[in-house]
Amino acid sequence: GTGGRPAAPGTRARWTIALTTLIRFAVDRASKWWVVEVLDLGHHLRIEVFPPYLTFVMAWNTGINFGLFQGYPETVRWGTVGVFCVISVALFWWTARRGDRWLALAGGVFAGGALGNAYDRVVYGAVADFLNMSCCGIDNPFAFNVADVAIFAGAAVLAWRA
Repeated sequence: GTGGRPAAPGTRARWTIALTTLIRFAVDRASKWWVVEVLDLGHHLRIEVFPPYLTFVMAWNTGINFGLFQGYPETVRWGTVGVFCVISVALFWWTARRGDRWLALAGGVFAGGALGNAYDRVVYGAVADFLNMSCCGIDNPFAFNVADVAIFAGAAVLAWRA
């Protein structure tokens, strides 16, 4: 214990990023389980949720963002798993040292998303993308997932707060 003293900022930041990472990872896994297993999107391939603004479209991404480098599935698979794990560990230590709650939250959101996509690559060999959003006469050909949103949001807050 701390003998009645408040926890050091680094300790609080470590708990914050660890818990946030775990929650974001769980939310990502739950969303993918629901879409792939429960809704069976793999067989339906497309579910109009709120067209054209939100459609579920099954896409297994063996590449990086927007399907880049899909011609190198095994290199991309294990390379991104390694990069996501290294970045997640680095964010944990960096945010803990800084002791900033917002950085810890953003780092956890980013790491939870990164580890969610890394999990997909290890287990399935590809990332399960299923969210498609279009608007205003523009037909978006790309799909993404909850982890991608977390990675983008976490990176934005990290850049803003750092």
